[in-house]
Amino acid sequence: MKKILVPTDFSKSAEYALKIAAQIAKKNNGEIVLIHMLELPTSANVGVSGSYEIPELMLFKNAAVSKIDNLMESPFLEGIKVSKLIQFEMAFDGILSSVKTHNVDLIVMGSHGASGFQEMFIGSNTEKVVRNSDVPVLVIKKEDDNFNANDFVFASDFSDNIREPFKKVVQFANEFDSRLHLVMINTPNSFKSTHVAQEIMDNFVAGFKINNFTTNIYNDVNVEKGILHFAKSIKADLIGMSTHGRKGLSNFFNGSISEDLVNHAKRAVITFKI
Repeated sequence: MKKILVPTDFSKSAEYALKIAAQIAKKNNGEIVLIHMLELPTSANVGVSGSYEIPELMLFKNAAVSKIDNLMESPFLEGIKVSKLIQFEMAFDGILSSVKTHNVDLIVMGSHGASGFQEMFIGSNTEKVVRNSDVPVLVIKKEDDNFNANDFVFASDFSDNIREPFKKVVQFANEFDSRLHLVMINTPNSFKSTHVAQEIMDNFVAGFKINNFTTNIYNDVNVEKGILHFAKSIKADLIGMSTHGRKGLSNFFNGSISEDLVNHAKRAVITFKI
């Protein structure tokens, strides 16, 4: 996790993400690429040709440069190599294209909206990036001056198609000295006996070198509640899961999660694309 991309819109939540990215960079001797996308409004300012006048474009860009330069002077970035990118592009497209051109290992993003898990992902740039990014995406919801991933929950069915993304899970856990809590959620609609579930997990982890881990089987009414209840029960610092491209998390986290569970969105979430 040497090269970290942090998208910023200069909001508080983006600053929280940058602070945590700085902690990760310091820990791993990494560097940060700070990116801001200028999404131009298609309003009355647009001329007949559908394009902006050059002076207007420069005004937008100069304002952004000034803001990003101020941000780069933040004391918490001292001693870290930080580069900046300002692009005229839709946020989602720009973030994903920058991952490839700059060989990024990890995206750290803030999340807007105080209304919890569903707001955190559905219909936002964050959700689009989570759904489509080929590199892990760490989503930050709150300020944390001492970010750690000591207790890291990874929920899965531990099927064969998880093996490839799981390499990155193991890499992350080992680099962060995490205790990786692997959990299979048993639900009434998808029930496995403890013996069968344990055998699946044991066979799955046999091919990986994980420094510190536990295997867990947790019964609940559905998968999402199971993950959040389990994470709460062990006071997890971080919840990890894999995403299925286009389908993303929108099917995974639905509006039925109770208010109490929604508060768990305050925990950081990291996603790994299958």
